[in-house]
Order: sequence, then structure tokens, then C-alpha cells
Amino acid sequence: MKFVKDAELDQANLRIVVAAIALVYIGLLGFLPGQSVARYVPVMIYIGLFLLVSIVLRQVIARWPGHYPARRIFGMIHDYTGTSFGLVVGGEAALPLYAVMVWVNLGNGMRYGSRYLAIATGLALLALLIVYRLTPLWQAQPFMVLMLMITSTVIPIYAHLLLERTRKASEEAIAANLEKSRFLAQASHDLRQPIHSIGLFTACLREARLGDEERRLVDNIDRSLLNVSQLFRSILDLYTLDNGRLLPKYQAVHLDELLADLVRQNAEAARWAGVELRLRPCAHWVRVDPALLATMVQNVLSNCFKYGGQHPVLIGVRKRGDGVVIDIHDQGRGIAEEHLPKVFEEFYRVRQQRDKDVEGVGLGLSIVKRLGQLMELDVVLRSRVGRGTSVSLQGLPLAVASRPMLVRDDARQVGLLTGLKVCLVEDDHNVLLATQALLERWGCEVQAESSGHNLVSDCDIIVADYDLGNQATGIECIDHLRQQRGWAVPALILTGHDVEKIQAALHDRQIAILSKPVRPAELRGTLRALSQQAAIS
Repeated sequence: MKFVKDAELDQANLRIVVAAIALVYIGLLGFLPGQSVARYVPVMIYIGLFLLVSIVLRQVIARWPGHYPARRIFGMIHDYTGTSFGLVVGGEAALPLYAVMVWVNLGNGMRYGSRYLAIATGLALLALLIVYRLTPLWQAQPFMVLMLMITSTVIPIYAHLLLERTRKASEEAIAANLEKSRFLAQASHDLRQPIHSIGLFTACLREARLGDEERRLVDNIDRSLLNVSQLFRSILDLYTLDNGRLLPKYQAVHLDELLADLVRQNAEAARWAGVELRLRPCAHWVRVDPALLATMVQNVLSNCFKYGGQHPVLIGVRKRGDGVVIDIHDQGRGIAEEHLPKVFEEFYRVRQQRDKDVEGVGLGLSIVKRLGQLMELDVVLRSRVGRGTSVSLQGLPLAVASRPMLVRDDARQVGLLTGLKVCLVEDDHNVLLATQALLERWGCEVQAESSGHNLVSDCDIIVADYDLGNQATGIECIDHLRQQRGWAVPALILTGHDVEKIQAALHDRQIAILSKPVRPAELRGTLRALSQQAAIS
């Protein structure tokens, strides 16, 4: 309804502007040589009354927005009546008011559609006939009147043809966009599954006893898979941003926890790049969308690994005014000054010699910038050739701590998954095997199921894929097991679908979500958190 309201209100605002211009024009006519002010006073009085009624009509539209056909037709009659009166009384000098008729005709048609265009055209022709019957000047110029009537007919017909073409093109574009969305959604799901399973199988290999040569091969597989995964996520992020479907979900977040998790998840990538990843501890809480902020920091870190290899990378947090700034600094080769204005453009890359070995297509910083705009954060990049690059995420609003801080003891957490009973439900055979093998490597006792049908389990944690075929979803499977057990068993959904859609379906079920392809470190961290939740319960 917002479009209808705006269209009619815009027409009402324009009506007032045109009426005011017409009033000034008629007022000036009386001062022209050979003209009399007294002759145009009645027209000025009428246009003044017309302007007053137009203001009232505008307020009515603003007060009661919506689609009211009678009100729209009244607006047309109101416009044509005022214009016709000016043409009848004003004589030859008032002929430019005919342009107002054309505006009324096209304005209503373009804003409201072909039906209103036809009504406006009929009213315009009727108004011209009335002016012709009441004006001797017009009666003496029948061909002029014929020209005006033809113009008032041909222009709307042409406008109607354009409207129809625009409508059909718009419908085709909408249909194509929906088809593209369906294709990308399905392709996204289908591509995530093999990437996800390969990543888990590789993690299983890494947990095995390997020689130096075998470990090097696993590293190469893992590194290539990480590049594919990052590129895949970047394309999906860009598509989501272009569609305007991404809305921040703000909450109080402890920056030290969020950044420490990202450091852990990027430990392998940092090792491959020869980067020592340093994080300065902080105690700040901020109000932000943690997933979007994590994506921003992740993309910046990926650039640090690509272009700042073999040098340390420092992540720090500092307070500035009423907000907080995240600074990420590498000591890589830096960016020349002429490239700095373009680095946030999509697909722009600063290419140098031997850069053919650097993966990526130049989407990372563009996504960082656009996510920053979405959350009203400033993204500032400073760089000097040979001295490194700093990226600052500025304007993070401070928040009140939502819970007491827990002191990390990573050494104590290493064995948290040993003996943990996990019910794994996954209908993709390869993903099921890969996830089961990895969880067992971590010491979990895994009950692997390919279907949620008639499921019975005494597990500590439920891990389920969202899409389990035609029988049930992962959410329904979790609901069934929780009802069977009589308490809210900690649960995790792994999905290759749109996370926003899954979150909307969860409501208040207290179920964690991870998007495929899932990094092993991310999966392990989530399972640790759920195991602690199970222990408390």
C-alpha cells in the first residue's frame, strides 16, 4: 500500500505546485502590454480557490492513504475544471494552461495505470469540448481545437503502449529474478553439501597420525577448500546484499569472545600464510549483529593472509567517544596511494607481479564496506607501501554486559567432547559419514541416523540437518526428541539453506544454527558450548 499512498500524495503535491505556478503566470499576464489586470482577476480568484481545495485534498490523502477510485476521479475533475475555467476566461493568453491538461492526463495514467489513463483522456476530451462551446476564440479556430483533441488522444495512447510494455517487462524481470533466486537457493544448497563433507573428511585426516608429506597434502587440500568456501560465501553475501534481504539483528556482544572465536577459526589459515595472529584482550560489550560483524572481520583477515603473508597481524579494540573501534593491522607490502580510492569497489584487485598465486576475485572489502553501511559503521583503510595496511571498523555502539564473563581455559576445554552422546541426523550419506567420523575423532559417542522417522535417542546433544527430505525438517526432528525426553535437549541445526529463513522458523526454540560449509573449529566450538549447556541442565 505504501506505493499507492506515495503516488497519490506525490500527485497532490505536484497539483499544488502547478496551481501556484499558474497563479503567478496569470497574475503576470495583466501587466503585459495591451492586457488588463481586471480581466484576469476572476481567473486569479478561481485559481486561488482551486489552490485552497487542492491543499485540503492533499491533507485528506495524507490522513487517509490508500486506493480510493472516487477520490482519484474527483482529483481529475478538480484539475480539469480549474484548467477549463482558466482557458475560457483567460482567452488566447491562457492557452499555455493546456499543458496542465496534458500533465493531468499523463500524470494520472503513469501513476495509477492504464484504466485511469483512459478515464483521464475521456475527461480531457470532454473538457476541451466544453471550452470550445464557451469560447468564441476557439470557435474561430476549429483546426486548433482539432489539433488539441488529437494531441490529447494520441499522447495517452502512446503512453498506454509504453505502460503496457513497461508492465510486461517488469513482470518478466520479476519472474526472472524469482527464477534466479530459486536457482541460486538450490545451487547454494547443492554446492554447500560436497564442500561441507570434503571439509569434514579433511579434518578427520588431520586428526589421524600422518607423516610430513601426507600432512602437507592435507594442508593443500584444506587450503584450496577454504578458498573455494570463502569465494562461495562472498558471492552469496553479495547476492543477499543486492536483493536488500539482509537486515541486521542487533544484540549485546562481548567483542573479546567474538574476536577470539574468529582467531581460533582462522588458526589454520594463518599458519598456512605464515602469519602470527595476535589479539589484544578487551572488556568491551557492543550492540551489533554478531554474524555480520564476524563476516566483516573475517573478510579483512582473509585479505591479511593473502597480501600480508609471513608477517604478524594484530587485532585490537579501542574506545573512541561513545563507541568502539576494531583495528586490524598487517605488516604486508601495503597498497599504493592511487589504488586506495578503488579498493572497496566490487571485483577490484591491486595486482602486482607474482599475484597470480593469490586467490580471490576482489569481493572481500566491497562486502565489508556494504555491511558497514548496513549497520551504520565507518570502514576506514590506511596503507603505505612496504609498511602494511590497517582497516578500522568505527562506530560500534557500546552496550551493557548481558551476562558475567567466563574465564577461558582452553587447556581444560580440549577434552570437553570426550564421551559426549550426539544424535546426528543427516540424509546426505557423505555428509553423514564425514560428520560422524569427525565427531568420533573428537571423542563423541555418535548415533548416526539418515532419517528422523521414529527416532529414539538418549543423547546429550542433537545435531540435525534442516532439510531431511519429505518426511520432516531438522526442527521437527528436534521437537520430537525433546518431547520424547521431556526436556529441551541442546540442539544444533546444520543447514545449506538461507539462515534467515531457518531463524524465522525457529521462533524461541533455543536451537543453534551453523551454515554449511561449516569449519571444523566452528563446529567444535559450538558443540563445546552446547555440552556446557547440557551439563548445567
